[in-house]
Amino acid sequence: MSINDISSNSDYAEETFTFAEVSELSGDVLLEFGAPWCGHCKAAAPAITEVVSEHPELRHIKIYDGKGKRLGRAFKVKLWPTLILLRDGKEVDRVVRPLRADEVRQLMSNLS
Repeated sequence: MSINDISSNSDYAEETFTFAEVSELSGDVLLEFGAPWCGHCKAAAPAITEVVSEHPELRHIKIYDGKGKRLGRAFKVKLWPTLILLRDGKEVDRVVRPLRADEVRQLMSNLS
C-alpha cells in the first residue's frame, strides 16, 4: 500500500512511509503521530475526531510512531500525539498533545 492510497485511517498505520513519499502528497493532509496504547493519544482522540469530522475533505493519516520509526524522527516528533498539517507535502503548522477541540480547530484554521 502506498501513502497515496490512504484517504483517511481510523487506526495508526504501521506501514513505513518515507519522508520523500509524504513530501509528495498534494493538497492539505493531517498527519497524526502516536501509538494505540498511548494514554495521551487516547485522551486527545475525542477532540481530534470531533474536529476532523468537520473537515471531510481533509486526508487524515494516523501514523504509528515509536523507537526506530524514521518518519517521526524526520518530523522531529518528540511527544504524542503530534498533529502536523501539511500543504502539498510541506509542514504548515503543528500541535502537540491537544486535549481540547479548540486547540485542534486552531491548527485547522490554517487550511486553504
